[in-house]
Amino acid sequence: MLRLIPAPLHRAALVSAHRLRQVWWRLRKPLLHGCRVLAFDHRGYVLLVRHSYGSGRWMLPGGGIGRTEPPVSAALRELREEVGCGLHHAQVFFRVDEPLSGTTNRVQLVCGLIDGHLRPDGREIIEAAFHDPAALPANMAAALERGMAEWVTAAKAVLPRPPAAE
Repeated sequence: MLRLIPAPLHRAALVSAHRLRQVWWRLRKPLLHGCRVLAFDHRGYVLLVRHSYGSGRWMLPGGGIGRTEPPVSAALRELREEVGCGLHHAQVFFRVDEPLSGTTNRVQLVCGLIDGHLRPDGREIIEAAFHDPAALPANMAAALERGMAEWVTAAKAVLPRPPAAE
């Protein structure tokens, strides 16, 4: 149904909805439950995305976890919605509590090996690319900059070796 809305109008609506959501969080201060995905390609590079709303910085794909939704299911859903891919060997490997718009976001980190080709939706996600963990872009979200090295190491420790480059 949302595909019937022209992409520029949809992106503008996402910006407005995000601002309203931030105000709601500041007022109510709910404990949020979210997920982020460390999706690795065959080279061991990690997927980062840029949203059409928010800071415009590089981030891990992810989003909210439904009230009764398991974290891995939420991560798979978010990855499919944002970049059109699946994930092999998906598993929760880390949890972090982060401040977000005046409240706390309890983030389940899910890792796995990418399954498919990137197809950013052009609405919520305006750019998606794999990056060498040793040479990440400078324009990353602050929480990502603080935790990425530790998260990549922890994720790679629990994943099977990615297939060799072809």
